[in-house]
Amino acid sequence: MSFITKLFSFEKNPLDVHRKELARINSLKAEIETLSQEQIQTEIKAFQTELQKISEPDKIFNKLIEIRPRVFALTREAAKRAIGQFHYDVQIVGGISLSSGAIAEMRTGEGKTLVATLPAYLNALPGLGVHIVTTNDYLAERDSEWMGRIHRFLGLKVGVILASMSPSERREQYAADITYGTNNEFGFDYLRDNMAWSLEDCVQRKHNYAIVDEVDSILID
Repeated sequence: MSFITKLFSFEKNPLDVHRKELARINSLKAEIETLSQEQIQTEIKAFQTELQKISEPDKIFNKLIEIRPRVFALTREAAKRAIGQFHYDVQIVGGISLSSGAIAEMRTGEGKTLVATLPAYLNALPGLGVHIVTTNDYLAERDSEWMGRIHRFLGLKVGVILASMSPSERREQYAADITYGTNNEFGFDYLRDNMAWSLEDCVQRKHNYAIVDEVDSILID
């Protein structure tokens, strides 16, 4: 099936497509609630170690899909403990869609910012970096602190790219597991890197996975 056909296919409701995985994630809730933060972090480190031994992109993707229910359940519990928010079923489905490479359309108030923590955390586990692209510096800084508390609870480093930062500061932020920033900053850093005289002058690393918030507005820009 072509990309365009997939994009505009309305034959299946996402909740129907992901019902089995959603049920599996929900079934883990009672067990994961009993785990300590140390136990959660130990389990996550085991996933990281296993993933970082895999070099082929297809095998990494397949492994991420395999562990996705467990990682989503752990992330949901971390959100409850770190910021007092709990992913509802519709947000879990949105996270499954995003981590599968699809577009998730959600209304204002349905918690898109919280949804993004699920696929962001999952795709950060191989250690290759994740970018979360938003529309302005205020949102990038706010979300890196607010949602970043979830990722830090789970043991990852969170960065943010702001317009005022120097190249050395940007390089440090891009080295984080998950980096928040705007389409303008990510885009111009990419252009500057491609005009740099040496690799040492570049600030970004390889591009692994990105989540684009307000995708309609950003793609128009």
